[in-house]
Amino acid sequence: MFASLAKTVTLQDIISWWFMPVNIGLTFLVGIILGWIVVKILKPKPYLEGLIIATCSSGNLGNLLLIVVPAICNEDGSPFGDTNVCTRIGLSYASFSMALGGFYLWTITFHMIRASSLKLRDDEAAEDFSSKQPNKNLDATPQSQLLKGESEEQVAILVKAPQDTSPKAKGNAPLWRQVVRFLHQILEELMAPPTLGAIFGFTFGAIDWLRNLVIGPGAPLRVVQDSIKLLGDATIPCITLILGANLTQGLRSSTIKPMVIMGVVCVRYIILPVVGIFIVKAAGDLGFLPPDPLFRYVLMVQFTLPPAMNIGTMAQLFDVGQDECSVLFLWTYLAAALALTSWSTVFMWILT
Repeated sequence: MFASLAKTVTLQDIISWWFMPVNIGLTFLVGIILGWIVVKILKPKPYLEGLIIATCSSGNLGNLLLIVVPAICNEDGSPFGDTNVCTRIGLSYASFSMALGGFYLWTITFHMIRASSLKLRDDEAAEDFSSKQPNKNLDATPQSQLLKGESEEQVAILVKAPQDTSPKAKGNAPLWRQVVRFLHQILEELMAPPTLGAIFGFTFGAIDWLRNLVIGPGAPLRVVQDSIKLLGDATIPCITLILGANLTQGLRSSTIKPMVIMGVVCVRYIILPVVGIFIVKAAGDLGFLPPDPLFRYVLMVQFTLPPAMNIGTMAQLFDVGQDECSVLFLWTYLAAALALTSWSTVFMWILT
């Protein structure tokens, strides 16, 4: 990410492409709303709610665009002009999208997956607590409390009760402490390696003298840029291989409902692309976008991408919903082959 941004994105580009972070934010906002609707209608297990909303809202904004955009530019009869110019500018758009997507992904999506893991831990603690309760009812019958089991809400209250006895409990903490805790949490999420790479890439790309240190044939630290680029070029195939390996994990043991899979596929490949067309067309009519049709094409494609691969990494990191995540990825990436092709044709027809 650092190598791509430092080389292809300048301060002038950041200013002129100001609508792209807004567009990515809208993809997350609309996806979260639609994912919440899917969750409320289909009612999956509580610890899967965050995962489902994340797959509906977080698209693969970096890796796929770095592959798709140059491929379209190299096609014969491409509507985006000269092949070399299109590829160079397209890689800049894709790098900028990858960096911005990383910010959203490692803050919003990271928080949702972590919240899912907390729900899973609470459920496991409640089940463990319930299983260890002795039967103190001397008049026990086949319909005793032990056999019937207590409600999940009552068990959750019993499990959490000892944690709330302190006067400095989380819910009773002063406002300023809650704000500090929230800011500390955001700072921790921003310290993720992809986010740090994007920050340094923006900094070196926007400041000329820093850019000249690492970019160009006469740059004194050119070896640093070349080394980082060499390592970065290997990340896309490695992530793709890891994704393929993870897809097989949930085929035998996942309990996710088929309707949930269909709901996620419909959100990502039917509703979001239609919303994206209206948003980009409206922004263009209002004069918010540069005249380059390739820029508008990239904005539309951002609404059509499959879920971000890093969702699987987060699921493994927090040990929550790994099998279900694998199944969702399997079907969404299979559908992406048809959806990306079809919608790309529609987008190019609209823009030409």
